[in-house]
Amino acid sequence: MGHAYLMRAIWKGAVSFGLVSVPVKLYAATESHDVSFRQVHAKDGGRIKYQRVCSLDGEEVAYADIAKGYETEDGEMVILTDDDMAELPAASSREIAVEKFVPREQIDPLLFEKSYYLEPEGAGAKPYALLRQALLDADRMAVVTVALRQRTSIAVLRVKDDVIVLQTMMWPDEVRTPDFKVDTGDVKDTEVKMAHMLVETLAGDFDASEFEDDYAGAVEALVKSKIEGGEIKRTEKSTKTSGEVVDLLAALQKSVAAAKSARGEETDEEPEKSTAKKGAAKKAPAKKSAAKKTAAKKTAKKAPAKKAAAKKAS
Repeated sequence: MGHAYLMRAIWKGAVSFGLVSVPVKLYAATESHDVSFRQVHAKDGGRIKYQRVCSLDGEEVAYADIAKGYETEDGEMVILTDDDMAELPAASSREIAVEKFVPREQIDPLLFEKSYYLEPEGAGAKPYALLRQALLDADRMAVVTVALRQRTSIAVLRVKDDVIVLQTMMWPDEVRTPDFKVDTGDVKDTEVKMAHMLVETLAGDFDASEFEDDYAGAVEALVKSKIEGGEIKRTEKSTKTSGEVVDLLAALQKSVAAAKSARGEETDEEPEKSTAKKGAAKKAPAKKSAAKKTAAKKTAKKAPAKKAAAKKAS
């Protein structure tokens, strides 16, 4: 969070479980640091303006004349008026209703959408602490329904450090099923053993601070050098190779050796002997490879990486 501005509550309501009610405020728990560019005219840097133009008569349309249209599957456009919209089931309840306490592993992280922090308000401090402790002790998540942006959403409550986090979820029909089949194949025992060794050599605890947002840093350095009129340093290309692996076993053996030397461990001259050192891989977080450090990063200030993993329930 380390920003100068204050977090602003985006919603106020109450968590209810059984007959207990916990008044809370809701805060956005995340913010995007994605790099964004403006669309400009290449010759003079002027910003590109967009006009709302009707596809039928070519005229520019004022905001007041724009209505909501719903396109049916057979391509018919149905116009919905404000009165029509008012008839839809609007969810305006200020309640986060606990429906069930479920085992954490039953919820696929694919379903998670946005995260919010819950802060107890007024007399809510004690029942909040009680709910937090109950969630921790049961090692479960509370499945809740909540009205956000006029719609009922399904969400979970879980504990992160001292705070209860609300994570909204997709509806099950919003998760796509892959339309391809994966051949799980017949992998050889020797390959599996070597894969296990690689996993063991790269095993460690998750520490987000080990990773850096290379792209954001490189963009910042590039812009800075353009402003100062200096020479632009090229970013090193990643040394990671892509494409088909011809000999899987040889590639795995090389990977184990590279991972060990990156951590300063002894590696055998011949990759075949490395199977004897299976137990030698001591568990420690893997060091970043030198190739990841770009020249541009030295001038760029560290920007936290966008972490997909953080979305997963801790």
